[in-house]
Amino acid sequence: MKRILVLSPHPDDEAIGCGGTLRRHVEQGHDVLVVFLTSGERGVRGQEPAETALIREREAADAATVLGYKKFEFWRQEDGAVRVTPALLQRFIGMLQTWKPGLVYVPHPSESHPDHRAAARLVQRVLPSLVSRPDVLLYEVWTPLQQIDRVEDISEQIDVKIAAIRAHRSQCAIMRFDESSLGLARYRGEMHSWPGGPYAEVFQRLRSRTDAEPVRNP
Repeated sequence: MKRILVLSPHPDDEAIGCGGTLRRHVEQGHDVLVVFLTSGERGVRGQEPAETALIREREAADAATVLGYKKFEFWRQEDGAVRVTPALLQRFIGMLQTWKPGLVYVPHPSESHPDHRAAARLVQRVLPSLVSRPDVLLYEVWTPLQQIDRVEDISEQIDVKIAAIRAHRSQCAIMRFDESSLGLARYRGEMHSWPGGPYAEVFQRLRSRTDAEPVRNP
């Protein structure tokens, strides 16, 4: 059974960035684990972070049910201030050594959100130390990819993807991530998934350090 690991900086990034592809993995019988680096506790203005964290963790569980995967963890790093600390590096190394994924999904390093870039740096720093290196695919959330190495036709999964995004109710109430994601998937399908269906997700393959932003101090 193929093992899939997804790094999601916040609850909802997994559904927006690669929800259709994750659903395909589930349908193919692959074992999916999603790690939420933060609980998105600063994602609702005017609401206490602790209350928001509880809400968003519940929404992430609801989205997981929609997409069909059962394994997920919350690492509860600080929302908006994720840093690649030695402790986080060691935790991620331990995860990789235990889970041994064949494929890792993470946001691409040119994303406009700093937590997304930190997630990419985390993967970038760990890979050289691994004896057995998984494939890494970079996904888009806030910032569209400029280099595309893989296109996944998610036409049969698009309804499930949008339902999973809508499970993140607190965020869709602030910004229509469901509508914007549907539009982007349609654009990717029209422009890049041919021959193929009308909806797609796209990815960049992480090959070397040059594929990510320069490594900086945590």
